[in-house]
Amino acid sequence: MALINDDSEIEYVVSAELRLADRQIRNSRADSAALLDADFREFGASGRVWDRESILDMMSDDISSAPTIDHVTAARLAPTVIHVTYRTRSKERTAVRSSIWLLRDGSWNLYFHQGTVQHETATQDDN
Repeated sequence: MALINDDSEIEYVVSAELRLADRQIRNSRADSAALLDADFREFGASGRVWDRESILDMMSDDISSAPTIDHVTAARLAPTVIHVTYRTRSKERTAVRSSIWLLRDGSWNLYFHQGTVQHETATQDDN
């Protein structure tokens, strides 16, 4: 994992991001909800736009196998904003992903996520 700087809040946010790929966390509405901002939005790799309630519904029923995650990077964009990027690989697709985490009321929560399908001809340098 390549972090832009050594920062315990960045480490926490990356860890929280990766927990959202864990099926046990995803299938627990309470555990997932604790990581999502009240104003959460996602532009999914599927092309679907998700809000907080719709993504919690989907994740609670998700039975797919967890993806492989690599090329994780993170950077603090502002005192209360951390940007995380990474790639996921599953049987269905490879996607590059980007997340914005916000610090509100003393808690880091995922505010925005976007997944973009990566075609077979793309290389890591294309990210």
